[in-house]
Amino acid sequence: MKKALIIFSGGQDSTTCLGWAKERFDLVETITFDYGQKHKVEIEQAKKIANMMGVKNTLLSINAFTELNDSALIDSSIDISSSHHTKPNLPASFVPNRNAIFFTLAHAFAQKQGINNLVTGINQTDYSGYPDCRENFVKALEIALNLGSESDIRFHYPLMHLSKGETFELAKKEGILDIVVKQSHTCYNGDHKSFHDWGYGCGECPACVLRAKGWEEFVAK
Repeated sequence: MKKALIIFSGGQDSTTCLGWAKERFDLVETITFDYGQKHKVEIEQAKKIANMMGVKNTLLSINAFTELNDSALIDSSIDISSSHHTKPNLPASFVPNRNAIFFTLAHAFAQKQGINNLVTGINQTDYSGYPDCRENFVKALEIALNLGSESDIRFHYPLMHLSKGETFELAKKEGILDIVVKQSHTCYNGDHKSFHDWGYGCGECPACVLRAKGWEEFVAK
């Protein structure tokens, strides 16, 4: 039986990956992380979407990020649209080593569950400038984690070279566009009340701007 574990935030990208994985694997599970993010509504939406799509959702808590408090996604006093205070070439929303920790914990959970495929929605096309969303990083981490645990867990990243518009197109192809638009949450400010053609969000934070731009690209085709 082909099994897959989705690193699942409940956002546009990971929800699209969930739809993609359900068409390609016999059994699919999701794992969501509570790392002290301000937009905790994404955790609620992840659970809701997983239930709608008939898959198990496991929530893991990571308190260390709150203690480090080094990102606008965690510290409300930091302007989400500014630059990172120690890495001015990166956005304030960058959480140092977040993806490395997510992958490491998901990899450990996959070992426990006997799952040999790990799916992530990260990409290096529309990636907000995060260096840990690049393909070379993911490939290096896959090798390191498998070497360090005598495992053979394959990493899948179907959105790696897609724009947000192309991601909407893939969601349509997989038959989950309605769920992506009406249920997924991307907004950094946690606004899940203001609805737009592209989904819920404040419409002003970097994540909403990127998603709205992707929607315009998608509908223009």
